[in-house]
Amino acid sequence: MLDRIDTKRLTAGLIVLTFVVIAVGGLVRVSDAGESCPDWPTCFGSWSFDISPEEQEAWWEANPEEIDSRGEHHRYTTFEIFTEWFHRLLAGAILGPLVLLNWLLIRRDEDSTAGASFASSLAVGLIIWQGALGWLTVEMDNEHWSVALHLASALAFELTLIWLWLCLHRDSGQSPSWLDFDPVLASRWHRRIAWLGLGSFAALFAGVFVATTPGADTVCGVGSHDAWPLCHGTFFPEIVDVVNQSQVIHRWIVAAVEVALLAAAWFVWKEYKEHQHGRILRNWVWTAAGLFLLNVLIGALYVLSWAPDTEAFQEALSLVHLLIGSLTFLTLATAWIATATIALHEPTPQTLE
Repeated sequence: MLDRIDTKRLTAGLIVLTFVVIAVGGLVRVSDAGESCPDWPTCFGSWSFDISPEEQEAWWEANPEEIDSRGEHHRYTTFEIFTEWFHRLLAGAILGPLVLLNWLLIRRDEDSTAGASFASSLAVGLIIWQGALGWLTVEMDNEHWSVALHLASALAFELTLIWLWLCLHRDSGQSPSWLDFDPVLASRWHRRIAWLGLGSFAALFAGVFVATTPGADTVCGVGSHDAWPLCHGTFFPEIVDVVNQSQVIHRWIVAAVEVALLAAAWFVWKEYKEHQHGRILRNWVWTAAGLFLLNVLIGALYVLSWAPDTEAFQEALSLVHLLIGSLTFLTLATAWIATATIALHEPTPQTLE
C-alpha cells in the first residue's frame, strides 16, 4: 500500500497544505483569536472548540495563572476559538503525520539520494520545532517576537518542502521546464536572487512585527495621505522607539527592496530578452517584482481603510497582505534554490547559447 504512494505528489500536497496552515494562522491573528485557546495542546482543557462562556469562566477560576492580556472577564466567541483550534488541527493532526509518512517513504526508497533524504529529515525536524514554537507562542500570550518567529519558522519549513520537491524531480530526471535555468544565468544570478529573497523576508518579518505590536500600525496616522505614503506628513520621521515605530522601519525596508526588485526586473529584461533561457529567469524576477508591488498597494489600502466610526482597519486586507508577502518570498526562495542547485552541480559554459 505504502509503495504505491508517489512521494513527489505527496510533497506537492504538503507544500499546498503548509500554505493553507499559514493562511489559517493569519486568520487567527486578524480575527484577534490568538489567545482564544489559552492552553496547549488542549483548548480550555478540552479537545473541542465549542467552549461556552460559562465553561470559559470555570476554567479561568481553576487556572488563574493562565489569564491572558484581556483579563478573566473576557469571553471568546465560538468562531474565534474554532480558528485557533482548526489551525492546530491542520498543523498537528494532519500536516505533522503526513510529513512523517513522507519521510518514511523516502527513507525506504532505495533510489532516494542523499539530498532528498536530508531534506525530508530536515522537514521532520522543522515540523517538531514548529510545534514547540506554537506552544511558546501560546505561553507568551502572542508576543510580537514569538508570532514573527513562528511565521519565519513556518516559511523555513515550507521552503524545505519545496527543496525536497525539487530534489525528487531532479533525481527522477523530470524537472519542470519552468525551472530549466541556463547554467550561465544560474551562476550569475543565484547570489543576486538570494539577496532579493532576504530583502523580501526582512520586509515580511518587519511587517508581522508591526501587525502584532499594539499601536504600531497607527504610529504614522490613519486614513489619509499624511499616513501613507507619508508618515505624519514626512518621509523620514524621527525614530524614538524602535519597537513602537517599527512601521517606519518596515516602510524603509519595503522601499529599498522595491527599488532593488525593479532594478533587477529592468536589468534582466534588457540583458536577456533575446535569449530563450533568459525568459525563464525574467518570468521569475518579474513575478516576484509584480507580487511585491501589488503588496505595497494592499499595504497602502490597509492604512487608508481606517473607519472612524469603528476605529478599526479592514483586517481582511491585512491577511491578504501577509499571504502575498509570503508568496513573494517563496517565489524568490524557490528561484534561488533552483539556480543555486544548477550553479553547484552543472558545468557552466562561458556564454549563453
